[in-house]
Amino acid sequence: MKLCVIFGGQSPEHEVSRKSVTSVINNLNKDKYDIDIIGITKDGEWFLYDGDVKNIIGGEWESDTAHKRHAVISPDAKDRAILVLDGDKTEKLHPDVIFPVLHGEYGEDGTIQGLFELSHIPYVGMGVLASANGMDKIYSKMVFAMAGIPQANWVICRRGDDAEEKMNEIEEKLGYPCFVKPACTGSSVGVGKAHDRGELKKAIENAFRFDRKVLVEENIDGHEVECAVLGNDEPKAAEVGEIKPTVEFYDFDAKYNDNSTQLQIPAEIPEETKKKIQEYAVKAFKALDGQGLTRVDFFVKYSDGSVILNEVNTLPGFTDISMYPKLWNAVGVGYGELLDKLIELAQTRIK
Repeated sequence: MKLCVIFGGQSPEHEVSRKSVTSVINNLNKDKYDIDIIGITKDGEWFLYDGDVKNIIGGEWESDTAHKRHAVISPDAKDRAILVLDGDKTEKLHPDVIFPVLHGEYGEDGTIQGLFELSHIPYVGMGVLASANGMDKIYSKMVFAMAGIPQANWVICRRGDDAEEKMNEIEEKLGYPCFVKPACTGSSVGVGKAHDRGELKKAIENAFRFDRKVLVEENIDGHEVECAVLGNDEPKAAEVGEIKPTVEFYDFDAKYNDNSTQLQIPAEIPEETKKKIQEYAVKAFKALDGQGLTRVDFFVKYSDGSVILNEVNTLPGFTDISMYPKLWNAVGVGYGELLDKLIELAQTRIK
């Protein structure tokens, strides 16, 4: 099978993508797939890369001019091709499936999925609408509210709002501490925790560096747990795992740089609570009109054991320490088999 794997991108999660794709490529069955690799730089340049995979994770691939050529995906539905541009010559590649190992803006938000749809090339993961809504924390909250899934209380801030009025509203509705999040980033990029008005003001200002919409949520004191979902029309939930960070909250460094964070699989919660989480995870997946995969994050309150949906990740991390593949491995689906299943789902998805 001809498989095209895409990584990098222009989002703040570019480096995470390089880590994820290195793990993906190393775990793909080379006897089963003829793999082409496309890297997208932070400046948005696309290149077909045929050099050493070990040069991807640190970014050295970009300076390997002997092994990269400009490439673009043709939006021509009859072409169904990747165009490789080499001087005056154009070579066409015809992948059976595209596997985007991209996180964040332009890779996980429905934009590149729209290009795949135009090209009529099957691809791994959520469609345009599900990707867009899943990436936007504010609109996904609206979707999940309509589906009747419990969530933390929230306040929306937009550029142009009166800052003092918004902070008054946040203090009245949510209190302290509270979490401040850019609407459309992942991996906790731009996320802050505020304990007072001064910290709140700084956290909102910082979040606006990444997005024109900011979500402020009440603090939930509880277990941080995650559930992996896989499928198209009949999605299944995997094991439930628990995050045990040694810092105040599970930020970017804790996710990717701090080896002290513990992943407890299965989570140390009652069996009936685990079943409720799996039920809500599948319900959230369906509410988004999901296909392929997602990771759904929850809190389990210490006070009463109730389950609160935090957010979804429609293209979760695939590094060696990422929770999504670990949760499936816990129920007997190894990393390589998981990749096979995702590629099969891409081929069988129906618009």
